[in-house]
Amino acid sequence: MSPSDSYPPFRLGESRFDQSSFYGRLRHFLDVIDPRTLFVSEQRLNESVNLLEHFKNGTLPSNVTNSQLWKAQKVKQAPLMILMNLQAIIHPDTGAKIFMPFRMSGYIPFGTPVVVGLLLPNQTLASTVFWQCLNQSHNACVNYSNRNASQPTTGSQFILGYTGAVTSAVSIAVGLSIFVQKAQSFRPATRLLVQRFIPFPAVACANVCNVVLMRHTELEEGVSVMDEEGRVVGISRIAARHALVETALTRVVLPMPILVLPPIVMALLERLPLLQRNRRLVLPVHALVCLSAFSLALPVAISLFPQQSQIRTSEVEPEIAAATDCKILTYNKGL
Repeated sequence: MSPSDSYPPFRLGESRFDQSSFYGRLRHFLDVIDPRTLFVSEQRLNESVNLLEHFKNGTLPSNVTNSQLWKAQKVKQAPLMILMNLQAIIHPDTGAKIFMPFRMSGYIPFGTPVVVGLLLPNQTLASTVFWQCLNQSHNACVNYSNRNASQPTTGSQFILGYTGAVTSAVSIAVGLSIFVQKAQSFRPATRLLVQRFIPFPAVACANVCNVVLMRHTELEEGVSVMDEEGRVVGISRIAARHALVETALTRVVLPMPILVLPPIVMALLERLPLLQRNRRLVLPVHALVCLSAFSLALPVAISLFPQQSQIRTSEVEPEIAAATDCKILTYNKGL
């Protein structure tokens, strides 16, 4: 292999960034959510898969660089040894191609229009229900598409989780909207500002419900835990609980910048003479502010915890602890 590039030595199934630090995970996930991977052709994907297969089999041509290998793995993102990466196109457990709007690289471009809709001022009850349903439907499909799929999920389990997630989101948002509308003590300007912040508690609570309901089979069935060599030593429900708690925390952090910063920024920008004279610019500016907040929030939120989480062997089920001499076990947290 040609060493003529500045990339670090290629490691199959691992990240080229240090995952032990928040900064390393942030750089890794900024790479993973790169929206350019949405436009990768079938031919380019097949070429990347073949290149990684040649590396695995020791048949790699001598002129292939580390840069080419890292870029190929970025396209595929299907770890073969230890699940270190959040998948971009192919799910590492199922091997199935993830539908474009539900990939992490598609989360921002496909989610931003929904965020803009959630934050529109003067929402009616019907529009609140519509945007909350659309948001939680997108979240449910992303959660399902990027779950830990080491254990199967039936169609009925998906439908049950999806129905519960959407119902909880709509109930919380509608309840808060009705409360604000009936709060006579609020001045009109204050009421408008509060209405703009309603989506955050509604979405944060619903996101947690969404994660738990869409991935509740992990709690029932458990997730695979591996030793330091990457060998599966058992299926642990305790590790599944750890995984869901960490994922739920990211879902609370994720909407903070997205649903809190834009109302504050827009309240300031709408005082500018330019927007007061040209009201048609308000929606495009609003969309740009939401896109900027979304682009900041997503990589920060998913970088809070390592994708490949660890748990002490003494904390898992006794039968699993008895099956290995390792002090620390690892498991794929999922999205």
